Amino acid sequence: MAKAIEIEAARREVLARVRLMAAEEVALAEALGRRLAADAVAEAPFPPFDNSAMDGFAVRAADVAGASADSPVALTIVDESRAGHPAASALGAGQAIAISTGAMLPAGADAVVRVEDTARGSATPSGPTGAETAVPVEDTVRGSATATGPLGANAVARAGDTTRSPATPTGPGGADAGPPRSPAGTAGRVLIRAAVAAGANVRRAGDDISAGEAVLRAGAELGAAELGALATIGLDPVPVRRRPRVAVLTSGDELTPPGRPLGPGAIRDSNSRTVAALARLAGAEVVSVDWTPDEPEATRAALGRALEADVAIVCGGISVGEHDHVKAALAELGAEEVFWRVALKPGGPTWFGTRGETLAFGLPGNPVSVMVTFLTFARPALIAMAGGEPASRRTTARLGAAYEKPTDRAHAVRCRLELDERGWVAWPLPRQGSHVLTSMLTADALALVPTACAGLAAGDTVDVEILDRASMGR
Repeated sequence: MAKAIEIEAARREVLARVRLMAAEEVALAEALGRRLAADAVAEAPFPPFDNSAMDGFAVRAADVAGASADSPVALTIVDESRAGHPAASALGAGQAIAISTGAMLPAGADAVVRVEDTARGSATPSGPTGAETAVPVEDTVRGSATATGPLGANAVARAGDTTRSPATPTGPGGADAGPPRSPAGTAGRVLIRAAVAAGANVRRAGDDISAGEAVLRAGAELGAAELGALATIGLDPVPVRRRPRVAVLTSGDELTPPGRPLGPGAIRDSNSRTVAALARLAGAEVVSVDWTPDEPEATRAALGRALEADVAIVCGGISVGEHDHVKAALAELGAEEVFWRVALKPGGPTWFGTRGETLAFGLPGNPVSVMVTFLTFARPALIAMAGGEPASRRTTARLGAAYEKPTDRAHAVRCRLELDERGWVAWPLPRQGSHVLTSMLTADALALVPTACAGLAAGDTVDVEILDRASMGR
């Protein structure tokens, strides 16, 4: 019997035979989970203009250099800049423009004073000596002004307790008793109660993205943040790689689909669901999920259909038993063997080959072996076919308990991870049988113990492959 291939050598053999999928365009709204086929380059900066980081007033910093709560500076409000509605006026000396968060900074302004650092000035002398009365901006109301206080002063309510309404004539000759309003609806004067430096509370054009910047590189997987970034630079539709088409085939007389009663000696077919899900999580399009009994002709026919896809994955029937027909059928169908048997537990009886540009994986039948070998060999191939980086998520951890093994093959040990002050600790799960599928429900990682290693003591460092949401869907 030929010597089993080591894990990393087998992975290299697989990746050496990967072909890149063709590019296609999809609508941005449909691009979640796809991989970019080209760099996403911004044609313009973002933000596209200087804008305010705060609600407040756009000013010239020089005009308010001496402003304080005890000695406020009065400015004339000449306009308003709202999000999507820039001010029509440029700012001059002694002037302010009301501004909303995200609104364009008006020409002539170089800073923004927070609304909390301002007060609206009354246009009518009302203090003991005719001094201007300062009213906090957030306590003012745009609307009708009715003389209700002593000496005819305007009563002021909080904006949250009022609504805007037309001006009501209450002064001499029916004139509006309130201060004059700009065309934008702003009051006439504001008191600045804090000095600001030039650039204060201003977001500069291009602060996030520069014109000509590659926001995302080819091969990037598109998640929520990536879709938002592409929308920001206006890229719609999006150039992506076609999803690899995967055909899943399970083999075995004993297999019964979920939802049907079990006959004597039968078990549920879990591999068809597991592998199809893992393939989709890897970015593939699953074009078929099929089953074949342990019969040569049926196996050959089912494999013939599966080999029409970009990737064919068959589970079970790959070993050398009397009723295992997959290897022979693959050979009859023109598939060329690249390797057979991997120095890995679980997952030793793994076959890989090609027919033309189609990749074919023959995985063991035990459910944990199927998952481990898919994650180790098939998942990297599917990611690379879509232009992604096939490297797995690996880190190191200290073993929480001793682990012994023979030196005939590497072990992928299901483990639970804990984080302490020194880093990750990997605790091997108590049940490591390749048939114990439920062990994958609580496994956080696979601890990779090399072939030549006879065992590790508690506290020894080991490589671990993370089983995360991207690979496992949880």
